[in-house]
Amino acid sequence: MTDERENTGQDFLDLREFDEEALKKESEELLEMRFLTRENTRFSRTEGGFLSMKTGDKEYSRVGVYLTFPLTDPEEFISIREADEKAKEIGMIEKLSQLERKQQEMIREQIRLRYFMPVITKVLDIKDEYGYAYWHAVTNFGVCRFTTQMSGEAVVALSDSRLLVTDIDGNRYEIPDFYKLSVLERKKLDLFI
Repeated sequence: MTDERENTGQDFLDLREFDEEALKKESEELLEMRFLTRENTRFSRTEGGFLSMKTGDKEYSRVGVYLTFPLTDPEEFISIREADEKAKEIGMIEKLSQLERKQQEMIREQIRLRYFMPVITKVLDIKDEYGYAYWHAVTNFGVCRFTTQMSGEAVVALSDSRLLVTDIDGNRYEIPDFYKLSVLERKKLDLFI
């Protein structure tokens, strides 16, 4: 009977050591920066319109494309991640321009889908009621209506003239140059600036 207990205890210790080793290896993989280049990576489009990737001896049937600096450097340091709920990073593209043109276009397409952000070209009206602002605007995709909160986080200045507007559903809109709007339109934005 004592031999069985000793073996069980030893098995537990062996299992614990194995888990620690696996955890250590996984941690090292997460901390390692892997750059994806035209020499070591190949992207392709799946039948469903998603992006797949092969790098080294590993193939990924679907990957996600994430921008590290979506507003300031959308074509640099692009993170490629597994397409599951963990979104574990596979590697990083340092500069999109370093890939072949066809590969660049596939990645840009995925970026446009993930970071869809209409450009507001004209502000028709903004009504302030009960802590919310109701927008009626023209974008590069047509006329739209959306609602923002009146808090300071709804409209953020990205530069002296560039604004980012986020509605209550998390959709983003861009005003590339506040000063290109008419005086009347700029006056409507005084609620936020």
